[in-house]
Amino acid sequence: MMRITLVLLLSVLLPQLGRTQEDTLTTAHHWVDRVGNNNCVCVCDQEKLPDLNQTQKETTKDGRGFQHTQHSQKPSKPNLNEAPPTARPKTPPSSLFSQECRSGNYTRASCAKVFCPPWQRCINGQCVCKLPYQCPRTGDGACGLDGKSHPTLCHSQTHACRYKKPVFSHYTQLASCAENLFTVQLEEVKGQQVVQVTTDQKKLLICASDSWNMAAANVICRQTKNDVRGALALGTSMFKDVRDADTLRECMRVRCTGAELSLSECVLYKPQKITDNTSVATVTCYTEQQGKEECAEFQCVNQKCVSWAQICDGVDDCGDNSDEMCCTGCQNDAFHCTSGVCLPRYTVLDQIRDCLGGEDELKPATDIRKIHLNSESPEKEVWSNPIKDIQMARSHIETLQCGIPNMDYLNKDEEELRPTRTKRVVGGNEARPTQIQWQVAVQEGDRIHCGGVYLGGCWVLTAAHCVRKKPQAFRIKFSLWKKLSIQKTTDSIPVKNIHMHHEYNPRTYENDIALIQLKELANEKECLRPNPAVRPICIPWSTLQFPPNYTCTISGWGRNKEGGSANALMWANVSLIPNCRSYYKERFREGMMCAGDLEGKVDSCQGDSGGPLVCEDATGVSYVWGIVSWGEKCGEAGFPGVYTKVAHYFEWIRQITGWPAVTKYNQ
Repeated sequence: MMRITLVLLLSVLLPQLGRTQEDTLTTAHHWVDRVGNNNCVCVCDQEKLPDLNQTQKETTKDGRGFQHTQHSQKPSKPNLNEAPPTARPKTPPSSLFSQECRSGNYTRASCAKVFCPPWQRCINGQCVCKLPYQCPRTGDGACGLDGKSHPTLCHSQTHACRYKKPVFSHYTQLASCAENLFTVQLEEVKGQQVVQVTTDQKKLLICASDSWNMAAANVICRQTKNDVRGALALGTSMFKDVRDADTLRECMRVRCTGAELSLSECVLYKPQKITDNTSVATVTCYTEQQGKEECAEFQCVNQKCVSWAQICDGVDDCGDNSDEMCCTGCQNDAFHCTSGVCLPRYTVLDQIRDCLGGEDELKPATDIRKIHLNSESPEKEVWSNPIKDIQMARSHIETLQCGIPNMDYLNKDEEELRPTRTKRVVGGNEARPTQIQWQVAVQEGDRIHCGGVYLGGCWVLTAAHCVRKKPQAFRIKFSLWKKLSIQKTTDSIPVKNIHMHHEYNPRTYENDIALIQLKELANEKECLRPNPAVRPICIPWSTLQFPPNYTCTISGWGRNKEGGSANALMWANVSLIPNCRSYYKERFREGMMCAGDLEGKVDSCQGDSGGPLVCEDATGVSYVWGIVSWGEKCGEAGFPGVYTKVAHYFEWIRQITGWPAVTKYNQ
């Protein structure tokens, strides 16, 4: 009660002294403490109240999100009658953050969660540097800080990635590479670290606009102080308090994602005139050597400490984006990806796919761009923008055609066939003749006992228990509808080689996955002639691409509940089931997953083995998420089907087939 009374007393006295309550809290770790229906601002950690006659010089926000107010005099002694401090909250808002995910130590380099930039590729779940020749030659020429020229931004960034230091200076269209066009420095002005840039022989400040945030401050401190944690605190000050004789009355707006190595890689806007009362950017960088901070709140992967209030808001406060990687929801109007990543709103509908499922590029009923562009400067005011080059590089890389069926043949009937009737088979439906265009049949001798899925080129994916190392005994049938008859679009291709996983265990079904390499056509590199009813599926690279309970599709020629074999290709929708170990105990191993219906209404059965479990992302691209492997009591409640989790084997698939065959993104 004493603490509440103290704060209420302050709220009465302070307005009379021309001060605000927020101005009064010094270096305070303060937050809103809800008592009953009243919101009370509490002074905690035995912090001190200042002399109310002191004059404010600068307001900053530290990495924990708390306001720091610097004063010309020392604060007064603490009130010994003050109520004891309230314990600092040490757990995150349960509605926003996943503690289970946190143990994965995800950062912006974790391509299981996010896309790599065009100058990196995804290997074993981490973004690694490309070599310059692996960049497409699309986009404007780039100049380095050393005066060297590069064909594109991507080429310059491969060097920056490998040497872990800034390389990019400016685009060749702005000036020749011989000119040192853009530099950044921190200037000590009246006790404050003011951010200054020099461009076109002009000395400018950084505007403290809406886009001035911790992400931009982190970039500046990384560039000037070479500390991976970035900024300790960001702040603002009026121009009249920090100007000197050499500073022009202009400032430049910047917008950074936080991933940049230098400010020149951010979106830069043309300089604008300012007045004495214009707010400009100040920053406080780390000065002590990096070590493990004592942190009562969120510990970033790079050991920086930030407030729980700063997580999952679309702003890279950590400097490695680890505060935005494990979110069950987002605050401050940030955009939430189904993979648990929060994005700044301005990245939505920017023609760059940021969410793994691409949902950030889907146009909603209300055009989000109209909302967030209203607060952004018009495009004509942009001085330098790397986003266009990233768009071009990504569009060049993402050229693999997979996961999109030929819509002209999706529901096509054979001329001699009447429209098909729907027939239940373990909860499934009979497919149209050319509906599932990546489905294949694995034929051994004269028997079709397994399914598979076409990856493109000369590659088919199936279960290891479906094949043996005698390729001459197998053929792969494409666009097969009924097992006992072919249709006009059916192709039958001999097998050249079979790659069973080297750790496949036929007793436990561990690593139950195999690649089938088709024979090339005579005197050609291709293995399959163009077929309008055949399309390849995409391979997922991340085990987090589709979350639990996501609805996907299984297909095959398995038996029905009565035990009879299905003659026509069947399909059914199933859900991805979490906690599969609880159903199969020690029989469930790494690389396995469950899907189906726990009530037993839908399942895959014998004969479906090797067939695909296909999940479609928000943009309509389909991925083979699983391969039918094993199960018990087909179609009975409490016994979901067990599948080989394809994303778990992405590196194995890539090593055998090569990059172009399977990788649509993160090349």
